[in-house]
Amino acid sequence: MSKVTKTDEEWRAELDDLTYKVTRKHGTERAFTHDDFPKAPGTFACVCCGAPLFDQAHKFDSGSGWPSFWEPKDPEMVGESVDRSWFMKRTEVHCNQCEAHLGHVFPDGPQPTGLRYCINGVALEFKPDEG
Repeated sequence: MSKVTKTDEEWRAELDDLTYKVTRKHGTERAFTHDDFPKAPGTFACVCCGAPLFDQAHKFDSGSGWPSFWEPKDPEMVGESVDRSWFMKRTEVHCNQCEAHLGHVFPDGPQPTGLRYCINGVALEFKPDEG
């Protein structure tokens, strides 16, 4: 994997305001603003660099208002860090290729992992499987 690095000015020029706020400044979009993702087989990629992050087959309806997955497509592509904002300790997840903030992972998901990757929809781009 080759790292994608850009200046803040380059990211601002490429991304709309909300996508920039979420992916580059660790923001969060409003819940229930991305419930229209396709249900077809495919991959959810990083909107900033195109890295393949999550598979449609690992998506589930958590009722949280954000796209949720029980595991990344490739664990090497999704990194974790400690987030101590909002007076709590959470595990933030980011794209390992470009460091885009994606959302958080929680230990209350379905089996087989028991994890819930709660991801901002604006951080993802759906790429349907070719076939």
